[in-house]
Amino acid sequence: MRLFPRRRFSPLKLAVLGVAVFFFLVILFMQQDMGGEASDRKARMIDVMMGAVNNIRDSMPKFQIQAPEPREEHEERVPQCPPGYYSPAELKPVIERPIQDPQAPGADGQAFKEGTLSEEEQKEKDRGMQKQCFNQFASDRISLHRSLGVDTRPPECIDQKFKRCPPLPTTSVIIVFHNEAWSTLLRTVYSVLHSSPAILLKEIILVDDASTDEHLKTQLEEYVKQLQIVKVVRQLERKGLITARLLGAKEAIGEVLTFLDSHCKCCKHHGKVHGT
Repeated sequence: MRLFPRRRFSPLKLAVLGVAVFFFLVILFMQQDMGGEASDRKARMIDVMMGAVNNIRDSMPKFQIQAPEPREEHEERVPQCPPGYYSPAELKPVIERPIQDPQAPGADGQAFKEGTLSEEEQKEKDRGMQKQCFNQFASDRISLHRSLGVDTRPPECIDQKFKRCPPLPTTSVIIVFHNEAWSTLLRTVYSVLHSSPAILLKEIILVDDASTDEHLKTQLEEYVKQLQIVKVVRQLERKGLITARLLGAKEAIGEVLTFLDSHCKCCKHHGKVHGT
């Protein structure tokens, strides 16, 4: 065990210490010199001493403060996109809505005219109301490509233009369902496809929250294959709306996430509005 800690001396400190010891010895020698050649020896010793000091000075490392090197200036990346505003041609929907028969049930957003129902039709309507809590009987007889008629958006929304640069972000539409009626679920999907610009709609993700109805299993998966950008993901057990939405978000690849109910219809340019 050391009583005194070992100290490390830098070369500069050792050089200074050596010069000080050298001066002390020279002065001590000069004071003891009593001979006749004291003055000559003194001059020689001073020359030797000065030479030693110069040697020590020359051997010491030279330090120079350099100016800081200029930082590389990173040029701002200019987005590679055309100027101006999106044209109507650029905002075409994924699928054009087929021409509708104005006399078809519920066409152009009109109310469904039920008329007189047979006994079997009344039972069907009652079953639908009991299970879905809405008129599934009417929904099943309305076109999956139903139009809502006149555009009811405010004028400032209809006339709004969007710049191409920077481009609008893409979106993934996530729709959660559980034992949803076939007609309402697919009408929701088609309304997105008919209303969203193809350049912005990345995908539609249908998240099944553990449905038990047979038509929502293999039949649904086979049907949406023709729609290409629509896919089905499933939870093995029912966990509720939020957990199902999180599952859809995990699968999504779009820049913006758009969550929709499984029984709704989108207005014109739905994807453009949600993408801003």
